[in-house]
Amino acid sequence: MKTKRNKIFMLVCLLMMMALILTACGSKDAANEGTGDNAAQGEKETVKIAFIGPLTGSNATEGIGPRNTFDLAVKQANASGDLPVNLEVEFFDDASNPGTAASVAQKIVSDPSIVAVSGHWNTGCAEATNPIFISASIADCIWGAIGPSLTVKENMPYITRVCPTSVQENVPLAAFVIDKLGLKKWAVISSTTVYGKANSEAWRSEVEKRDGGTIVSLDEITDGSTDFRPILSKIKNEDIDALYYGGNIMEAALIRKQMNEVGLQDVMMCGISGIVSPKFVEVAGKAAEGVVVTQPGAPTEKMPGGPEFIKAYEDAKYSDPYGAYGAYSYDSANIIIQAIKEVGKADRKAIAEKIAATKYEGLLGTTTFDENGQTTNSLSTIYVVQDGQFVAWDDSKYATNELKLPGAK
Repeated sequence: MKTKRNKIFMLVCLLMMMALILTACGSKDAANEGTGDNAAQGEKETVKIAFIGPLTGSNATEGIGPRNTFDLAVKQANASGDLPVNLEVEFFDDASNPGTAASVAQKIVSDPSIVAVSGHWNTGCAEATNPIFISASIADCIWGAIGPSLTVKENMPYITRVCPTSVQENVPLAAFVIDKLGLKKWAVISSTTVYGKANSEAWRSEVEKRDGGTIVSLDEITDGSTDFRPILSKIKNEDIDALYYGGNIMEAALIRKQMNEVGLQDVMMCGISGIVSPKFVEVAGKAAEGVVVTQPGAPTEKMPGGPEFIKAYEDAKYSDPYGAYGAYSYDSANIIIQAIKEVGKADRKAIAEKIAATKYEGLLGTTTFDENGQTTNSLSTIYVVQDGQFVAWDDSKYATNELKLPGAK
């Protein structure tokens, strides 16, 4: 009898142990539902996107505003509650230096949680990072670099661009200052950077194809230089109508200021969006008045959704203005976000393919990309510095002849 009771006791113990084991397994499976396949478990995957631009150095004013608008787009997307993922953003400083940009790109591609990128403002930086992103099958939707060589068929689908190229910016500028204003004889100064050389070549092509257009002098300067008086003194002895500068803000501002110092105050200066910045006016001072530029897109307040964007930016309390390329960075972020929504997971190649095939209705209007990855939305606007501000030409006192451009009769 005692033996029988022992057997029954052992059987009960065995059954209890089996029940405990099954309970533990069930608990483990339940725990795995929160950490395994997120799609099956209802828990969102965390993915990251990256912004790259000049956040320090002489061109920082051109990167900080777009960095903020990129951040704004991500915050708005997360607040909407309809993303299939938890979206995070990382910001990287290329300091307008191609070597720094390449190092940043290597860091980005080594982080598998980063699924897409938007960079840069400098063409040289984008040239340095394009091969890195392509080799890692990660998309770079360029927000500000305008060198024509960046968007080519062999870089698709990984390299796209939301802003016009330097060629697309120079065409309307030439039509305005040469065909409309009648300025035919040109002095050209450009930086020795990839960006500067591309601008110089684009401008020369536009001048020489137009009736009476002539390049009288052609000079190059090195970024970081500060004394342009020798070049400008030489140009003073030439018979010119106007001066074109293809380069960045600081050098442009110093050139305009020193033009006045050497006696070229009655010669009109022009350029493209690379010099559109409050910093240009700050450094050039009163000499900035009457400088004519072209900038991609319509004035922000006249863009589709422009007033709402401006209010949202102001409400977010960013301490810096959104800048000349803020709208482009904002739409670049939203194009990437739209692609992530459609793919629904961290798949770099699939996201890149969605970006390349996008049709996005945003702040800039309708954005699609051609077979080279270049935006088909190439609208640009002519601006002039008036009373220390870049003002759309059509809204300026120059358009109504209340003010006269330097050298105007």
